[in-house]
Amino acid sequence: MKKVLVFIFLFFNFLSYGQSSFRLAVLKYNGGGDYYANPSSLPNLIKFCNKNLNTSINPDVPYVEAGSRDILQYPFVHMTGHGNVVFSAQELDNIRTYLMAGGFLHIDDNYGMDAYIRPQIKKLFPDNDLVEIPGTHPIFHQKFEFNQLPKIHEHDNKPPKAFGVFVEGKLVLLYTYETDLGDGWENQAVHNDPNDKRVQALQMGANILMYVFSR
Repeated sequence: MKKVLVFIFLFFNFLSYGQSSFRLAVLKYNGGGDYYANPSSLPNLIKFCNKNLNTSINPDVPYVEAGSRDILQYPFVHMTGHGNVVFSAQELDNIRTYLMAGGFLHIDDNYGMDAYIRPQIKKLFPDNDLVEIPGTHPIFHQKFEFNQLPKIHEHDNKPPKAFGVFVEGKLVLLYTYETDLGDGWENQAVHNDPNDKRVQALQMGANILMYVFSR
């Protein structure tokens, strides 16, 4: 019953904003990790999507706390950082409720988060494994065609990987690793990445949003 009521709240909350006020958010979490990394990432991705996908997403991107019911206002929440992540029991319950009600969480390891986020994901969904998403999955084949995640920055000579948590066959959480998508979305002056790398990152980000909103 709780899940149904939250889904109804989430659905009508999205409708009440209207297409021109559709908003995404960045997750604020505890543990000491820099949740605020890459401040220009999501605004740039939104700008790219509004231009290339004819979306009308509000360019204003707020931070939403992991334990706040305000998370229900946002159909897509992005999370990033380089270090430690700690979710309390209440925060885990809040995020789980949000995802089970139709929300979506994208976690992008900005290098250094992996060892900390995986145990938290396991606590979030103890009965659902974090599994690798193959290149044949529809998330790679939306507006733009990819066989795997683009590699924006090199750290440990590892291939970029996409992982996900599926609940009843539905992808509710995406974890991107060894790709630095968020860095590729940042203003060009921040990392001085080649334009083709930034375009690849933005195109993959657009695919993620397209997939989420067409589920």
